[in-house]
Amino acid sequence: MSSEEWKVVFRTIRMVNRSIPQEGRRPKYGDTLIVDMYMWAVEHDRPMSWAAQRSNYTSVFRPRHLPSRSQFCRRIKSARCQRLLDEVNVRLARGQDASLELRMLDGRAFPVGRYTKDADAKIGYVPGGYMKGYKLHGLATEDGRFPHFRVTSLNESEKTLAREIIEEARPQGILLADQGYESGPLYDFAMERGTLFFTPLFRNAGGGHRPQSEARLLAKRMWDNGGEVLYARRDAIERHFGQLSSFGGGLAPLPAWVRTLPRVRRWITAKIIIYHARLGCRKSVA
Repeated sequence: MSSEEWKVVFRTIRMVNRSIPQEGRRPKYGDTLIVDMYMWAVEHDRPMSWAAQRSNYTSVFRPRHLPSRSQFCRRIKSARCQRLLDEVNVRLARGQDASLELRMLDGRAFPVGRYTKDADAKIGYVPGGYMKGYKLHGLATEDGRFPHFRVTSLNESEKTLAREIIEEARPQGILLADQGYESGPLYDFAMERGTLFFTPLFRNAGGGHRPQSEARLLAKRMWDNGGEVLYARRDAIERHFGQLSSFGGGLAPLPAWVRTLPRVRRWITAKIIIYHARLGCRKSVA
């Protein structure tokens, strides 16, 4: 992360912090410092203990005082620090053009070793077989941002997570997804919330004698009238997932010290924040 990108993250953390009420007495080390330290460790792909050592800071970010390692690790787990991270990402993800009406939904797996003792890492399908791990379920815009996402164990149903994301995001327009999300009830659920869901359909879609989903039948008519051209634009989310990892400090496979679901969620959220800051700086230069 360049100094300019770090300044964007640094300023956004402070803006969001002012909008979140502080309950109880004010701590010696503010939540902004705790989140700054965590972002610094994540950007350098280091564990939290590394961020508690003064020698690991540079002129880009050098806090005057640091909490102890135990205090830092305890504070970053607080609900307010997690909310701060979540809302920083929401703020940085608002840069997309509001006129864009096409969204894409997909997931990316993060497998871990099969002999891990992490009880939260469940067995699920990944390309090539079944492994233990976690999964990022993301809704992306055409300009490459992820304003809504979920991080779950690898065994969670994509259709269930799609419902949660659609309920939260209420994307207006067309939502593209792969065939793993193809489901009549999910089509109807999306349509009730103002979203036209569009996936590849099974061969017998629209046939049979059972009642059919009207939203799914609409998708069938779209496929019969050149829907392949529209669906080809879903490939953009594959590029966006690739861009999350294609720079130093990006979202690479989970390191050995990032285990259990709360830690994985926090780590991936911080990586997406860095990605959004980088994306915003690149667009402002362009």
